[in-house]
Amino acid sequence: MTVLFAAGGTGGHLYPAFAIADALRARGDDVLFVGTRDRLEARLVPAAGYRLETIAAHPLRRRLSIDLVRTVAANAAGFFQALRVLERLRPSFVVATGGYVCVPLVLAARANRTLRRRRMPIALLEPNAVAGVANRILAPLVDETWNTATTGVPVRASLLHLPQRSEAIAALGLDPERKTILAFGGSLGARSINDAVAALALGDGVPSGWQLLLITGEGDYERVRAAIGKAAVVRPYLDDPAQAYAAADLVVARAGASTLAELRALRLPAVLVPYPHAAEAHQRANAVAAAATGAAVVIDDAALAGGLRGLLEGITSPERLAGMRAAAGRPGDPTATILARIDALTQRT
Repeated sequence: MTVLFAAGGTGGHLYPAFAIADALRARGDDVLFVGTRDRLEARLVPAAGYRLETIAAHPLRRRLSIDLVRTVAANAAGFFQALRVLERLRPSFVVATGGYVCVPLVLAARANRTLRRRRMPIALLEPNAVAGVANRILAPLVDETWNTATTGVPVRASLLHLPQRSEAIAALGLDPERKTILAFGGSLGARSINDAVAALALGDGVPSGWQLLLITGEGDYERVRAAIGKAAVVRPYLDDPAQAYAAADLVVARAGASTLAELRALRLPAVLVPYPHAAEAHQRANAVAAAATGAAVVIDDAALAGGLRGLLEGITSPERLAGMRAAAGRPGDPTATILARIDALTQRT
């Protein structure tokens, strides 16, 4: 079987796709990706060992403007490019996991299936509590939509088998006698989180017996590293965050669906800082749902600079952390569930 993934833009769209793709490849299926040539997928997909076909795509715009013309033109071009890719590769199954590249690809897959009268199931992964406009448009065109309630969100296999804590602490240059707060803002970083954590490190605001590991994003690394010096361990980006998670006792992060799936799988307590400009306020909805379980607390981006210190003082007691960890529960195996759905839709035995 050949499975074609449409994914791009952010790690939150790509990493769940990699989790499914790795499981498919391990059992002998062929896997390919479709993305754009100028986004994160252009680097991460080849690095993960997969072939990437590129097409044109543009974010969807709702207001009448010159950018709306660009949106229509780019996605129309991407639609015809995707038709050619599908005709050449003839995949058995199409999975869209997020990013605006999914729009022309799913539309083309639906058209190809209708015109050629051949079976090619199409599925959409929607990991967020609130679906974005693109996925709301595409949902009626696919055979199934997978979400947190129906399948769960896949997590990379490397994160399900973490290295030993002592090994991770040594590799990252951390103090083995201290507990670790891991802070990051997603695959592209978050300046507000970087600044708030830097202020903690420089202002003697780190709780007693704790230390900071900050993943800044590549664009903000030099600035933050120069400001913090040796007051915290700072890294620009980690292609595989397994060591960082193995070292972490508490996480400060954005509330992207992929991040939340990883935190659930690893049962890590978290302080969630929803990205305030996320489409449809989906990160706030994600964060509120996580907090409702008791496994996380939420702080607004605007309150982060003045409120993070006090919040950490209130939740870093061993008793509070143990309660948050227990509240995370034990998730099932979303990847296995999704592979079963792929087999069912293709009638594979």
